[in-house]
Amino acid sequence: MASIFRSARACYAEAVATVLLASDLSSLRHELRTMLEGPDLFIEEVATGQEVRDRVQFGEVDLVIVDMQIGSMGGMAVCMDLRHEESYGASEPVAVLMLLDRRADVFLARRSGAEGFVVKPLDPQRVRTAVRALLRGEEYEDETYRPATVRAATAE
Repeated sequence: MASIFRSARACYAEAVATVLLASDLSSLRHELRTMLEGPDLFIEEVATGQEVRDRVQFGEVDLVIVDMQIGSMGGMAVCMDLRHEESYGASEPVAVLMLLDRRADVFLARRSGAEGFVVKPLDPQRVRTAVRALLRGEEYEDETYRPATVRAATAE
């Protein structure tokens, strides 16, 4: 398995970032690949949380995009597992972009240590903006579907 990853990436220049798509839905992985595929990104896909850990431990992953709902090890568990592995040097730090099903999941994304999140339904422009931000070492918080702030009227 290790040789497959090395040989596939070897044909690209060093400036190409490796993005790992993690979802148990092949249709979601295909949608993300369609949004992101280009000469500056090498995209790999996995279907389980355990596969995310295994691939990240192998190395050379710049960004993990993980679905909040993925089999028995959801996006939050995957992100926390990666942070745990990083904490004692078992793997290199890797940025995580979490795909949230609803705005209420923002708390979970922040709590798990994800550097960014996007709320579904996915918009190609927002996803690409988030990916570029995380690959630059920044954070990204999707402001879409943010509840309006309501202020009480003041008596004058």
